[in-house]
Amino acid sequence: MDFRDVPTEVVLAAAGAALFFGLVQTLRLAWQRARQRRRLDRFREQGAAGEARAEALLRELGYTILGRQVAVSYGVQVDGEPITVGLRADYLVAHGRRRYVAEVKTGRLAPRIDTPATRRQLLEYRLAFDVDGVLLVDAETRRVRSVVFPLPAGVSAGESPGVRLAWFVAAVVAGSLAAMAARAF
Repeated sequence: MDFRDVPTEVVLAAAGAALFFGLVQTLRLAWQRARQRRRLDRFREQGAAGEARAEALLRELGYTILGRQVAVSYGVQVDGEPITVGLRADYLVAHGRRRYVAEVKTGRLAPRIDTPATRRQLLEYRLAFDVDGVLLVDAETRRVRSVVFPLPAGVSAGESPGVRLAWFVAAVVAGSLAAMAARAF
């Protein structure tokens, strides 16, 4: 069959259908992007409001705010290659002579220590920052929880962050190896 044998009405109908489909698809994608932007904006606003409430709560409880959005970096090696990792905590606070990293969480799952991402984040803070401990601040319930990790003997607040970080990396590697071994069986 030759294209010239196709009736003009069929060609126009097919072109119109393709144009309509393209328009609908473009509108659908634009709507999804706008919806995702609104969602991210809402999360950012919720986080910023939570941090403001958390700062007031920490002050009420006698903590001194030493810094907001405190950044540190530390080095790791991957296959012998050094890599610098950046890290930013919501607050660095003090209570008496003790210093803490305070991480603010909002929502239903994030403030829970049994949420893996939260737990790993707090452990990384504990190892990377030169502090005495970490605090998990639930901005919505106005609860501040001190989280203590069972660090290996000899790992104390007086040790350098690099030593603590080495233990953290070792724990992650050991956990990954154990997970791979479990999947193999």
